[in-house]
Amino acid sequence: MSGTRVLPSPAAPGTDATVVGENLSLPLFRTLSGVLAGHPYVKVVVDRAEHTWHLLDTAVHPFHVNYTATRILGMSLAELDACLDEFNASVYTDPDRRFLLGVLSLHADEDPEGRERPFLVLETTEADTMDGALLQEFYGFVRERVDGRLPLLLKPANHGQEHELAVISEVRVPRILSHQLFVSRPRTPLNTGEAVGRLRWFRSPEEYREHAAGLGWADIVAMDRLPDDVPRVAGFINAAPITPLSHTNVLASGWGIPNAIVRDLRQLVEADALDGAWVRYRVDDDEISFTRLGSVPELDEPAWHRQRIRLEPPLLEDVPVLELHRLRGADRDRYGTKAANLGELHHVLDSRTADLTAYYGRPRPPRRDLYGHLASRLAAPADAGPEALRSAAARFVAETIRAPEGIALPFALQHRFLISSPALQQGLGKLKMALELSATDLLDSLCLHLQQLVRGTPIPEEVAARITGAVGDRPIAGRRLVVRSSSNAEDLPGFSAAGMYDSITTVRGTAELLDAVRQVWASLLSPRSVRLRHQAGIPLDDTYMGVIVQEYVPASLGGVLVTCNPTRREDFRNVYLNCTPGSPEKVVDGTVLPLQYLYNTVEGGGRTVAVGSAVEDLPPAHRARLADLALTGRLLQSHFGADPEDPLDIEWLMTEQGDFRLVQIRPYAL
Repeated sequence: MSGTRVLPSPAAPGTDATVVGENLSLPLFRTLSGVLAGHPYVKVVVDRAEHTWHLLDTAVHPFHVNYTATRILGMSLAELDACLDEFNASVYTDPDRRFLLGVLSLHADEDPEGRERPFLVLETTEADTMDGALLQEFYGFVRERVDGRLPLLLKPANHGQEHELAVISEVRVPRILSHQLFVSRPRTPLNTGEAVGRLRWFRSPEEYREHAAGLGWADIVAMDRLPDDVPRVAGFINAAPITPLSHTNVLASGWGIPNAIVRDLRQLVEADALDGAWVRYRVDDDEISFTRLGSVPELDEPAWHRQRIRLEPPLLEDVPVLELHRLRGADRDRYGTKAANLGELHHVLDSRTADLTAYYGRPRPPRRDLYGHLASRLAAPADAGPEALRSAAARFVAETIRAPEGIALPFALQHRFLISSPALQQGLGKLKMALELSATDLLDSLCLHLQQLVRGTPIPEEVAARITGAVGDRPIAGRRLVVRSSSNAEDLPGFSAAGMYDSITTVRGTAELLDAVRQVWASLLSPRSVRLRHQAGIPLDDTYMGVIVQEYVPASLGGVLVTCNPTRREDFRNVYLNCTPGSPEKVVDGTVLPLQYLYNTVEGGGRTVAVGSAVEDLPPAHRARLADLALTGRLLQSHFGADPEDPLDIEWLMTEQGDFRLVQIRPYAL
């Protein structure tokens, strides 16, 4: 990409403040900057051949590559589009590149006296493969041209850059890691959106529980960390850190309501007397705002009051208890969505016939497709054809993960149990009547009574024999078991039911097994699950619970991944992954703050977003394994999504032997 140097063309007066060759002062920075994740930033292009740099006016030049190609090298946009991937390689991965591209962002901390202290952070794009020498050169070039009163830190953009910088003195190249910067962010968007409602600030879990029954659809709930059983409201605000993959944010995403971390929430509420006030609450990718309203607004009924989730009619005919590997996706109407998806996963891994490449076949203008990038990720020849790529993708997935072994109990067994008890039938009739009459004040007592009946009613001998016999005939007999829900009213597009139904992980012996099955059945009748299904238009008569029984597998690492970037929805490259040592339930239920990663499944690479409750990051070998898992999730999206663009929510664990097991696969609500 060398050739005659073309200086930026003069723009119309007042329309382009881009400068070339000047030192950067704070006033000039503010003139050029845009805002990203709440921080002012300026894009920079260092021209090594001309020994100068370009400070881009962000409002005019949002893309480094476009500016470099058209304003420096004199290319047209059509010429750039025709060779975009090759041009990107020349500026992001070529070790002998002419240009160094990056971003300077302005941050602030406090000195020991509590005074604000600004500092600058320099970083590249996440796909940049600069080695240690180039990173050092880039930092030195910028340091010489930035106001010396401003500290400048280099932030490695990916794990590869972290590795390269490890052998370079921090005195020579001062640095800050992504997760160190992340924890200092005062406000973090989790789910974008806007809500008008009454802000309800709860100072403790006890205060929340005291008032929870009075919360309604026009309330915006604010507290340190919202509980998983929060009702459907207008918006969420967390004062303490949580993950985008927490149960409450999965709910916010599915419900389409704004959610954010606002660390200065207490001060904000107290300073502006916002508790109980009507506010406009807005969460964007780059800003979180609250506007107090002068009067109580007239609010329209929320769209979700009219939402209706359609269920396939459950099939209750007598079907056998089956091993998971004998199920397929179409069996969801007999065994539940979770069991059917795990059976389908067995089929994908065993047959290796599914097309797992469709996501990469979608156009990403100006690119016709991403097959070339997929070939690189799979270490396949660059000119590999469609069949070769499909074969390579199927092989990669089958070599990276395993599906869990276990058995699935059909809806028919729960149905037989329910009709065996007149008391249960009478209780269900009362609950249906209360729902039809919208007698919401009776729901909690009716549901709790029904749950108690389910847990205490003996399972008919014939049903119990089928359950215990199915376990006793298989290798899992005599071992510690996990009993999980598999309803037809969970893991659905628009209704994930995250955290709504029970799983029991400490089951041993026949008596405990039958108790656990009844507990899972009973969770279908919890007050919260009944209320949320009713709000979504899911009839009680159509809702049934299958059950999965699996051997307990000790985990060295576990977590959740979603095949998208939940905080930046237009990002088609990254997969977001959370994990913590031990069981994935620790991530799902929020008992610990997990390690958080973003893995680029197009150009490759990954970066640590946060280390959560951990003392330090995972070792490089573990992070490389997680990159394989992230790519596997992306490939499975092509098969399990209703459309290849539809992201998945995957719960997983790594065994003590280092194997990956997928615990569940479901749609991720955007």
